[in-house]
Amino acid sequence: MTNSIRVGRVLGIDIRLHYSWLLIAFLIVFSLRAHFQEMNPDWGGGVIWASALVTGVLFFAAVVAHELAHSVVAKSRGIGVRSITLFALGGVAQIEKDASDAKTEFLIAIVGPFTSFIIGAVFLTLARLMGSSLAAPPTTPLPAILLWLGYINVALAVFNLIPGFPMDGGRVLRAILWWFTGSDRRATHAAVKVGKFFAVAFILFGVVRFFSGGGLGALWISFIGWFLLDAAGATGRQSDMTELLRGLRVADVMLRDVPSVEGRLNLQTFTEDFLFQTGKRCFAVVENGALAGLITPNEVKHVRQAQRPFTLVSDVMRTFDHLRTIAPDAPVIEALEVMARDDLNQLPVVSGGNVEGFISRADLLGLLQNRIELSA
Repeated sequence: MTNSIRVGRVLGIDIRLHYSWLLIAFLIVFSLRAHFQEMNPDWGGGVIWASALVTGVLFFAAVVAHELAHSVVAKSRGIGVRSITLFALGGVAQIEKDASDAKTEFLIAIVGPFTSFIIGAVFLTLARLMGSSLAAPPTTPLPAILLWLGYINVALAVFNLIPGFPMDGGRVLRAILWWFTGSDRRATHAAVKVGKFFAVAFILFGVVRFFSGGGLGALWISFIGWFLLDAAGATGRQSDMTELLRGLRVADVMLRDVPSVEGRLNLQTFTEDFLFQTGKRCFAVVENGALAGLITPNEVKHVRQAQRPFTLVSDVMRTFDHLRTIAPDAPVIEALEVMARDDLNQLPVVSGGNVEGFISRADLLGLLQNRIELSA
């Protein structure tokens, strides 16, 4: 979801569009144009195109509302939400961490399909009040738009309740199993197995439909199945990783002997004498005897080589007040989540305003690899 653009902010949550969304938006509008053309060709080209565009916009607004419902409940339960991103397969709310209990997991998961169902019911009711339904096809654009939006949102609600983890239905299943077993790990592994079953079923169904004349729509079903299969596998691996790191605190694995450099050092000298000679990748920057920031190869590589002799470390360092930090008693898995979420390679470990050390993603992945090999 990194290849996306920010288009707005709702309830303090960024709304973003992934580049793949442009393709699906184009396809949906064109399919709607064909749908309205077939429904009533007498409307005229301008009315048909306008109806397709309005319907497409309202459909994606309903998808955002679905994800906003997840986000609002998550925030009400103390879980941060960074953004909502629309992409080729719908929308995804980037929630900062997993639920800590079965009730929270259930509420966050179920509210999305419930919201879609309510939206669909409202649109269908409005269409029916205007005299339109499947038995009485609409003859004017507005009820036609309402009818399509009603059925598609109800279908979206039902589809999302399929227990294919990590879809909403899979998360509902995980929450129920978690409540019954008392173990989030056992619940996750069971939900992942069910999710893989439905993913494979989607793939096979799409392939069979395609060779039976189902067209590209059948391949799209297979693609959704492939996506779910990959996502379910990733969720299972994440659960195993969490179990392997359970009980470890940041203080147990952090680097306490942190190398430092003076802020007045130029980047050329810093590169040759520190990065090239030591092989270390993270340095604390000291100014007047106090920690001022952090510098890594990432900051250096953005400065042209010809300018490095004339650029100081302090000019490009990430200042301490802008650094993400973590406490020494925080779980190691939380440090990994922060670094993955913010695309960081190192985190300063801070306690009482003092820097106790640093923790790096490379060291954590090495630790995880050791535990995987020795526990196999």
